[in-house]
Amino acid sequence: QVQLVESGGGLVQPGGSLRLSCAVSGNTLDYYNVGWFRQAPGKEREGFSYIESFDGSTRYADSVKGRFTISRDNAKSTVYLQMDSLKPEDTGIYYCTAGRYTTMASMSAATARYWGQGTQVTVSS
Repeated sequence: QVQLVESGGGLVQPGGSLRLSCAVSGNTLDYYNVGWFRQAPGKEREGFSYIESFDGSTRYADSVKGRFTISRDNAKSTVYLQMDSLKPEDTGIYYCTAGRYTTMASMSAATARYWGQGTQVTVSS
């Protein structure tokens, strides 16, 4: 059973930074690409970044490219999301997921196989 547990959300001012963590169970990082979705109030869930299980390559949506950085620590079975230059439109619930994503276009709620419980990120002054 794959389990994903997010932590690190909170309230931050525009222009600030947060780091989210996703602790994953067992050898999930060996078999699944792990990525992040977010859901803003009144909007659909959006997949915006993932890290490849094979070689650690990273992918980003244009909306976060250059501001967010995804990384992993295999020894700690943890995936991180460093978020810099945060904007109010980054507000939402952030979910860690595991799936067999092949491109950013293939990253959708339908292709995410496992989900964490979510953590709230609020960007506001």
